[in-house]
Amino acid sequence: MRKGLLGGVLGLTILLGIGVAQDNGPVEGRWLLDFDREDTSRLQLSLQRRSSGHGSWNNSSNYPLSAFRGLARPAGRADVPAHFEMARDAGAIVFEGQINDTGGSGRFQFTPNAGFSRFLTGLGYAEPSTDRLYSMALHDVSRRFLEDLRALGYERVPLDDTVSMAIHGATPEYIRDLKTLGYERIPVEQLVSMRIHGATASYVRELQALGYSHVSAEELVSMRIHGASSEFIGEMRSLGYDHLSPEDLVNLRIHGARPEFVRDLKSLGYERVRAEELVNMRIHGVSAEFIRDLQGLGYRHVPVEGLVNMRIHGVTVEFAKNVKSRYPDVTVDELVNMRIHGR
Repeated sequence: MRKGLLGGVLGLTILLGIGVAQDNGPVEGRWLLDFDREDTSRLQLSLQRRSSGHGSWNNSSNYPLSAFRGLARPAGRADVPAHFEMARDAGAIVFEGQINDTGGSGRFQFTPNAGFSRFLTGLGYAEPSTDRLYSMALHDVSRRFLEDLRALGYERVPLDDTVSMAIHGATPEYIRDLKTLGYERIPVEQLVSMRIHGATASYVRELQALGYSHVSAEELVSMRIHGASSEFIGEMRSLGYDHLSPEDLVNLRIHGARPEFVRDLKSLGYERVRAEELVNMRIHGVSAEFIRDLQGLGYRHVPVEGLVNMRIHGVTVEFAKNVKSRYPDVTVDELVNMRIHGR
């Protein structure tokens, strides 16, 4: 991924996770909770507050019910008083309000943990703001999380980045899994990008089982963005494409050179068309329908390069039909030359 784009993604992550300003004022606001209708062990929690005159701050996340002390789902629709808390290493978020069996609402207040602040300064960080501690509590950036990162070689990762890692699942467990697969000391930005786009350890294992043992982190992200799944690779292999590079796979996906396109070409007599030729055909609009119509006019063995040239220079089926009605033996090269010279 380009550095500018990745920076934009991370910037958005930080804005959502921490807020528009860092200060030491009180952290309080309103909460809205919805119990999951299908999974009774989970809930959706939305928080809203104002940050010392700097604008509003909103966060909405899915949590396990077990993340809250003192919270139980009521049995009926009647509202009942609620008092519960999220207790984390960075501090505690206390919730007051009303809930029923569908959800509830009320107000919350965050109390930072002074001991955790001392722990951070002991690791060499500057004194954290209340806002930053609140964000670390909300996303469970704990002592263990930071200690595990240090043990894996990620010392003094900026606190904003640790929150981003926690939000997107770039956890120590994920880093350890990648390490067993041969990925050492991947930069934090790339770890977060990999998680955002679904380059999981299981995806890497699937690729390695298919022979892709040395795919870079950047290539993994690109493959995930463009849908180069193990299923896609398997389908292409079944059609004879056994040694496609990560770049080939991405280009095929970007330009729509899918297995069904390859199968259509094979049914029209085009076997083992090279990957770059498949991409070129898709870029210039050489469709199976175009080839089929040309074959109907008698052009049955036009090379791929000739098909692409026809499309580049505007040799349509209608144009070929009109010329052929006057000159029955006109060749593909002649049709292309006629279009080049405006005839």
